[in-house]
Formats: sequence, structure tokens, C-alpha cells
Amino acid sequence: MKVKITKPDSILYDGEAKLLQLPGSDGLFEILNNHAPIISALRAGTIKMVDADDAVQTFSIRGGVVKGARNVISLLVQ
Repeated sequence: MKVKITKPDSILYDGEAKLLQLPGSDGLFEILNNHAPIISALRAGTIKMVDADDAVQTFSIRGGVVKGARNVISLLVQ
């Protein structure tokens, strides 16, 4: 799936990923390929991502929002 993680002043990641683990307002949740459409608020925490090469990357955030449909996931974070 295509993932773009954006902060107000920069792009943290723009590429392919196999898995995203996100800190939702009600707890951690994961997004995999072919996930149902989603819009959700994110709380402060850590985004864990497994990229197309199976490398694990993490990003610390203070909050944000995720929107996804048709294997295109956009995250706007602080």
C-alpha cells in the first residue's frame, strides 16, 4: 500500500508499506493491505511501519489524523 506521513513542515515518509501500527484515540490499531476505508484521530505515541523491504521504521508523534482508502494511506501528524 502507498503511505505518506506528513508533518506541517516536512514529509516523514512517502513510499510503500506492508503494515502500519498506529496509536488511535482508543488504543493501538493496525492497517494492512486492502484495509477497509478509514478516517481516525491519532493520539500521541509511536507509529510503527513495516516497509516494502520488511524493514521496521518508527515515528514519534504528538497526535494527528489518518485517512485511507484503496491502499492509499495519508497521515497528517504533529
